[in-house]
Amino acid sequence: MKVLGIETSCDETAAAVVEDGRTILSNVVASQVDLHARYGGVVPEVASRKHLESILPVIDTALNEAGCRLSDIGAVATTMGPGLSGALLVGVNVAKAIVFAYRLPLVAVSHLEAHIYANWLRTEGTDAYEPQFPLLALVVSGGHTELVLMKGHGLYRELGRTRDDAAGEAFDKVARLLGLGFPGGPAIEKAAAGARPAVRLPRAWLPGTHDFSFSGLKTAVLRLSKEREGRALPVGEVAAAFQEAVVDVLVTKTVRAAREERAREIILAGGVAANKALRNALTDASPVPVRMPPLFLCTDNAAMVAAGGYYRLQRGETAGLDLDVMAGLGLTPSSTPLPAP
Repeated sequence: MKVLGIETSCDETAAAVVEDGRTILSNVVASQVDLHARYGGVVPEVASRKHLESILPVIDTALNEAGCRLSDIGAVATTMGPGLSGALLVGVNVAKAIVFAYRLPLVAVSHLEAHIYANWLRTEGTDAYEPQFPLLALVVSGGHTELVLMKGHGLYRELGRTRDDAAGEAFDKVARLLGLGFPGGPAIEKAAAGARPAVRLPRAWLPGTHDFSFSGLKTAVLRLSKEREGRALPVGEVAAAFQEAVVDVLVTKTVRAAREERAREIILAGGVAANKALRNALTDASPVPVRMPPLFLCTDNAAMVAAGGYYRLQRGETAGLDLDVMAGLGLTPSSTPLPAP
């Protein structure tokens, strides 16, 4: 079955065609990064207007690259949240128009779940390997940092989450403090390359939990800049120290949770999953295999939405034309969560 995926949760307008939940036939992304860079972050109203301009051309391109028409599509999957309400509405309403016109099933997908399902997508040159349950998913993005136990398709239990800033949000804020621009993740990674950490920045371990906290780390960088009293910060060294602290906490807590839950694998997901220091450190420290998407599938895209939608469709989970967006949506809007241990 060919599923058309639509993603407009933030500042990427994306559409993709994926077959049987795994094979990418097309994956088109129109990024707004340059548009928002001047503001140092995403402006919701600007993002929504740009989605309106881009969505239909992006869908047309995705269909053309896949060599198919809407009449060849078996279902439409769209991100319903979490994200920016105005941006989400563009994708959801276009998806509803298509399914109404072509009498297709509509599948609503959580953006967090979609990031996880990027690990099921097959790219050119890869084998037919499929992640093995039970697995532990570390989802790290601009708005979310979560540890999720997954014992089957749609069967999730949240083990830990951020109590304040998400990892990606912390990258953006610290990059702004260091004058590195937006988005912060790639900017800090580039600045830190080849640099030695100037100081050892604090880690918030939150003993007895699998939760995360990065606001104190961000504040430590701010205080460090103020202590310099006008003297320039060694940007590369501070960026390296910040990245080291984030990666240390993410990896240590993920490995500990994987051991406690006896996970067979760890999967990495979300925009921060593109960070090479994190990818290498987690692979080196993990007692079980670590799976992660290629870099182009870590950031927001519609192929991951189509993949997540396919597996929801296999469970008979479809949405109606009364579907609305949920800006604060969690991971399991309709799946049955696992009971607490």
